Amino acid sequence: MEKVRRILVYVCKDRAAPQRAQFLQSVTGHFSDGGDDEVEVSCSLEDNKFIVSAAADGQQLLLKRPSFCPIKHLSPTEAAAIPLDVRQRGVDVGVAILLQTANQRVLLTRRAKQLRIFPNIWVPPGGHVEPNETLLAAGLRELQEETGLQLKPDEASPEVLGLWESVFPLMLSRGRPQRHHVVVYMLLLSSLSHLQLQPSLKPSPAEVSGTVWVDRQLAAAVVSSVDGEEGDVCEDGLQSSISLLTFAAWRRFLQTEL
Repeated sequence: MEKVRRILVYVCKDRAAPQRAQFLQSVTGHFSDGGDDEVEVSCSLEDNKFIVSAAADGQQLLLKRPSFCPIKHLSPTEAAAIPLDVRQRGVDVGVAILLQTANQRVLLTRRAKQLRIFPNIWVPPGGHVEPNETLLAAGLRELQEETGLQLKPDEASPEVLGLWESVFPLMLSRGRPQRHHVVVYMLLLSSLSHLQLQPSLKPSPAEVSGTVWVDRQLAAAVVSSVDGEEGDVCEDGLQSSISLLTFAAWRRFLQTEL
């Protein structure tokens, strides 16, 4: 049996058997009859396959992509120019952790400038899901690796907020697609305030160049920007392009009763 090295997205529609999503296939578009940029789906992690299917009773999550998603606008000529090894990658799965403190702050990290993908932007802690991990285990591992914060699974109170389809680079004007992900946004509730957690915050220099605790006011400023557009947000020295990966999840975060 071939060893599983990466967790990939599989799509399932009309009760057909799950099929591996292709790198040049928009997962959102697969379930959107009219080409909409958001759709309700169900998801599950089974046998190291992340299966996205049409929304079922009891589980309806929002899957969203930006209006300028490169895969959506890729022409046949542009698609043919993408190297074969990239086209054969499939769609990777990531998890992003919205760690909410008892005083209603959320942790953001600035990705190190030397990283190949999405360098120097502000995102929630997170990363790839490894073989035989649950989504929660992957999120807690990435949280610890990137920030030094350790949460036990029984302390996390996890809630999946939604899915975001992400392509790097963000736009075709910035180059041909190199990576394609579906990111699972997970809310974790801490019983501690951000001031109590701060002493335990030990960012990994290889991955993180800065951290900030974001309050609801700043989060509201981000999601009130034009949906799917980049913008600069400033607060206490925070001035950087906020990752588009956070927009849809933050909108849900603001709607959550605290």
